[in-house]
Amino acid sequence: MQTLIFNTTTKRVQLLSGPRGDSSVLETFENVSTVKCLNSEFYEVMQKQNDETNSSIPVMRLPISNTNMLIEK
Repeated sequence: MQTLIFNTTTKRVQLLSGPRGDSSVLETFENVSTVKCLNSEFYEVMQKQNDETNSSIPVMRLPISNTNMLIEK
């Protein structure tokens, strides 16, 4: 089981290899606009682009079945 931590204040996502506090960091993303549920099967991490359009693009998808997501402020 992996852990996805989304901090809504800093707009940062960390993916941990297991439970918080006892795992290594697998991935880190900055400037994340949101984490969506996609078809009730995946978490989709959306990262805001630094261009004229200010659009967000998906940068990672994780299966909900083996990912715990924590939302922090």
